[in-house]
Amino acid sequence: MKTTHLIKRALSSVSQTAPTSQDVAIVSEVLNVSEFAAWSQMQHRDQRHSIVVLCRFDALAPSATRAERAAALLHDVGKNISNLGFISRVFATVVGPRGRRFTDYHDHENLGADLMRSVSDPRTVALISGFADDDVALLLQAADDI
Repeated sequence: MKTTHLIKRALSSVSQTAPTSQDVAIVSEVLNVSEFAAWSQMQHRDQRHSIVVLCRFDALAPSATRAERAAALLHDVGKNISNLGFISRVFATVVGPRGRRFTDYHDHENLGADLMRSVSDPRTVALISGFADDDVALLLQAADDI
């Protein structure tokens, strides 16, 4: 992972301010009820980040499907499982997957895919997992490279 991405992401993640009601309305238009419930459980910093990623993804992939746009919003949904706050996430990034919670944080793609498997479109799950390697997956990765 690029250092620039990590620094920018860390600076944008300090605040736990909730997304605006307008942003939440956009999210609710994209996600199904179960996906929205999972998204709503994400930390506010991750919710705000997911909205930024969706906006960037929409610009890069204007013909993306609903399932692909849902993946942009849910790509970090597995991070909630680790239950790490800002400082702990910084430590986890620096020291790597040591201990259950740091390992869960580093494995958030697989954990998120498992979480969404029964409620999301298979395309959404494939993109969340990080195993998809097509053009749309690359565009999603580029949208996340903030």
